[in-house]
Amino acid sequence: MKKLNLIKKFKQLSKKKKIIIGVIFCLIILASIGSYFLFFKNKKVDIKEPIIENTPVKEEKKLKVLDLDSKSRPVAVMINNIATARKYHSGLQDAYMVYEIIVEGGLTRLMALYKDANTERIGSIRSARHYYLDYALENDAIYVHWGYSEYAQKDIASLNVNNLNGLIYGNKYFWRDKSLKVSSEHTAYSSMDLINKGIDKLGYRKTTDDKPLLNYSIDELDLNTIEGVIPANSVSIAYSSSMKTEYVYDSEAKNYKRIVNGNAHTDYGTGKQYTAKNIITYQVQNNTIVGDIKGRQNLTTVGSGTGYFISDGLAIPIKWTKSSRTAPTKYTLINGEELVVNDGNTYIQIQPVGQSLIIS
Repeated sequence: MKKLNLIKKFKQLSKKKKIIIGVIFCLIILASIGSYFLFFKNKKVDIKEPIIENTPVKEEKKLKVLDLDSKSRPVAVMINNIATARKYHSGLQDAYMVYEIIVEGGLTRLMALYKDANTERIGSIRSARHYYLDYALENDAIYVHWGYSEYAQKDIASLNVNNLNGLIYGNKYFWRDKSLKVSSEHTAYSSMDLINKGIDKLGYRKTTDDKPLLNYSIDELDLNTIEGVIPANSVSIAYSSSMKTEYVYDSEAKNYKRIVNGNAHTDYGTGKQYTAKNIITYQVQNNTIVGDIKGRQNLTTVGSGTGYFISDGLAIPIKWTKSSRTAPTKYTLINGEELVVNDGNTYIQIQPVGQSLIIS
């Protein structure tokens, strides 16, 4: 009601008074606006930013020697180890594991295992021996070789071993380095690219569900706590009167430098001496096959025995067990616990029974 009376009275005012009232009203509004800006012009408004907690992200450690998440199937390559070919060895630094075993004539051959590698030159590649198949099979590996003994040829067929043979596919997936001043049989090489192309061509399975043969530790092991530990700054492993492999510990690099018959074992391409982070050595029975004019060997791969695991300048006694030709070799401590090895490459030295082993 009061509001209606005010409106009525306002309408009754003269035009002049209405103008005066309008001007006063506008001045009041302008004064209010001015006061607002004078008061708030230099006043800082405290706007709080949202608090973001910088929680450190824990970086997941991974093995350097192998990708445990990888399902790639390993490749096992037979490597010639005769003296005239040894100085031309190539690509062994990329192998995560290498076996050295006796062959005819008191010599040895190497079998190098690769996984997810892109090595451009591997060799020189030599022919198959039947007992090496046992160690390729225990790793679910595709076996790469150039030729074979009659015993290996028979076992490759009977054991259904996926293999890539340079004798058959030499022109496609291998090459001979004719620049080397050695006999032709010591000049065969390949690369992981060519090997993979051969595997694709032959339709072999390229993945595996098998876990690695060895149990690796991401963190450096403390072998001093293991029962029976002894110093291992040098290791001497005899295979015959004419073949000896040695290792010398490099405490700065924390690995073992490899020596064969008194000479540094080096890579032909890089000139660098081959090294091992881990060494597993044990002895098995071997004998010359009766009637074999070349003196080829048999090896007792199935069974059990004792040996040593060597790493970081120390050696500990171990046990090994292999229940069949295709079954993986199980390595344990003397108390039965599973052997754990350091993150790094491993040489497995399978030595003839009765030959000299010196660890000091």
